[in-house]
Amino acid sequence: MNGTGTKRTGTNGTPAIDTPVIVVGSGPTGLLLAGDLAVAGVPVTLVEKRPHRISNLSRAFVLHARTLEQLDARGLADDLEALGQRLDRLRLFGDLTIDLAGLPSRFRHLLVLPQYEVEKALERRAVAAGVDFRYETEVTALTQDADGVTVRVGTSDGTAESLRAAYVVGADGMRSAVRDAIGLPFPGRSVIRSVVLADVRLAEQPETLLTVNTVGDAFAFLAPFGDGYHRLIAWNRAHDVPDSEPLDLDEIKEVTRLALGRDFGMHDARWMSRFHSDERQAPAYRVGRVFLAGDAAHVHTPAGGQGMNTGLQDAANLSWKLAQVIHGHASPGLLDTYQSERYPVGRAVLRSSGGIVRLAMAKRPWELALRAALTTVLSRVAPARRRMLGRLTGIGYKYAAPRTAHPLTGTRAPDVPLAGGGRLYESLRTGHFVLITPTPPLDPGPRKDRLTVERWASDRRTAVLVRPDGYVAWAADEPDATGVESALAEHLG
Repeated sequence: MNGTGTKRTGTNGTPAIDTPVIVVGSGPTGLLLAGDLAVAGVPVTLVEKRPHRISNLSRAFVLHARTLEQLDARGLADDLEALGQRLDRLRLFGDLTIDLAGLPSRFRHLLVLPQYEVEKALERRAVAAGVDFRYETEVTALTQDADGVTVRVGTSDGTAESLRAAYVVGADGMRSAVRDAIGLPFPGRSVIRSVVLADVRLAEQPETLLTVNTVGDAFAFLAPFGDGYHRLIAWNRAHDVPDSEPLDLDEIKEVTRLALGRDFGMHDARWMSRFHSDERQAPAYRVGRVFLAGDAAHVHTPAGGQGMNTGLQDAANLSWKLAQVIHGHASPGLLDTYQSERYPVGRAVLRSSGGIVRLAMAKRPWELALRAALTTVLSRVAPARRRMLGRLTGIGYKYAAPRTAHPLTGTRAPDVPLAGGGRLYESLRTGHFVLITPTPPLDPGPRKDRLTVERWASDRRTAVLVRPDGYVAWAADEPDATGVESALAEHLG
């Protein structure tokens, strides 16, 4: 049914497809995914139950190196870098400070930037690409069959409508209506209760860009918005109350003084809230023609600032695969790799963020001893420090590859220089696969709408096929033309 009640059917008797993809949720994950699909020529409808406005009350404040690389591949990173503030040292557990200058990335820092600035940039891109936005539209039911998905929605004026898509992606947060509609559980538990958030002005400015510390039962994190306000995230384990308990500025000042030693003269709170932090992960990111991404698939503690970053990388992984399948360049089996590649990353993020917060709040002697030992190892053992930073910043993850594949297969492709003065991530802005060869570039021929061919700026002899999300799909040392063509046929159709 459409909004008028007229039943439309496809050639096989099933309801006709209104749009190839419906994305539910207009947070960063949904916006990047919808924008990618539209740029790739896939019509997409984005459904959002909230009105059309980007709130300045977002929780995320940090962009890590791998996320900045993904945004660079979309032509957005430089503008966002100009809006944010760079942090080149990461402080953990009080005494442990890690220099980010050694990161093997163009972005050897964290970018402190409120989530709403990221959303603004992604929304502008999605609008320019032609995404069909449906605000104040809420998913009320969802059914799927072998040929598509029917989504029942309700609008703010009381109108009910059915939309039909080939695929649906739920990027609608922790309380995902899409996840509920397909019957997936969300196992896990609340880890931190009675976390307080507030946007406040400060009479005294902190000495560092990000201020974070733990003392006893109290933790506090302070970051600037850039508009004169600071975001405080804090909790006092000794004051465990329900989320519904009233919150005032005096309580916020008290927990800040406990954790940071002073409250910086906080005043003029424009927003205060209390919430709990969960660790949960859906058992599957795909059920038939329906996918989950971002907080709909996994939630964890805010430690390490990995939430928004992980969701954006989910979107980057899924978008090009949907485009390949919808355009007929790959079999639907490609979509199974979204689960096999992203689920382990989500699980690893749950473990690392949970580990950070547990060590930060350590009280028992054995916990304190473990934290001291880990601090020593990370301070003195470079491989351990690189591994930790690789996981935290996202640049260290590798996707599984066949046993006989080249060692580069599945790894993140660094932003290498190309012949002619360009960079790989500039070349990825087309949304195409990029083939880098040691020989003069070959003619992409009938694949020119999805393949860009480049040449190394160096004398390297390896040929590398880079996926649109910046991971290596195939590589070979000094391959012949037959080998290259075989790889292109396998990955691009």
